[in-house]
Amino acid sequence: MIVIEPFDRKCLGTNSYDVHLGKYLATYKSEVLDAKKHNEIEHFEIPEEGYILQPGTLYLGVTLEYTETHAHVPFLEGKSSTGRLGIDIHATAGKGDVGFCNTWTLEISAAQPVRVYAGMPIGQLIYFVVEGDIETPYNSKGNAKYNNKTIRPVESMMWKNSF
Repeated sequence: MIVIEPFDRKCLGTNSYDVHLGKYLATYKSEVLDAKKHNEIEHFEIPEEGYILQPGTLYLGVTLEYTETHAHVPFLEGKSSTGRLGIDIHATAGKGDVGFCNTWTLEISAAQPVRVYAGMPIGQLIYFVVEGDIETPYNSKGNAKYNNKTIRPVESMMWKNSF
């Protein structure tokens, strides 16, 4: 079963579903990030007139849509229209886990200054069927770091790993 809330049939393409930028963005408080430390972020709301993304800054965004998948692997990709504005929506985390039940945090960067708006189409989800049994879905993993339901972007939890 695949859950997308809110669901709008007009967002359903031939092989993907369009997702939209939520109203919150975040940036890291520190200019230098440390993989072994909790890097805190500052959330802010995108104003009605939009917000200009600047090159050289990593922005964390969030999808408007909450999703669940229990027998499919979700992949999040940018839309070609977004890419043609010079906007990347994920640095590395384009694949979700079976059992992921949440909004998607986006790792947004811009090639040049570009104004973005809450509610604009930002990406597309593609789902692949899993063959066989799923031993441990993400939402039942004891060490899952991104299980808390949210409507705001979530910072990196790398610091919770042992290395």
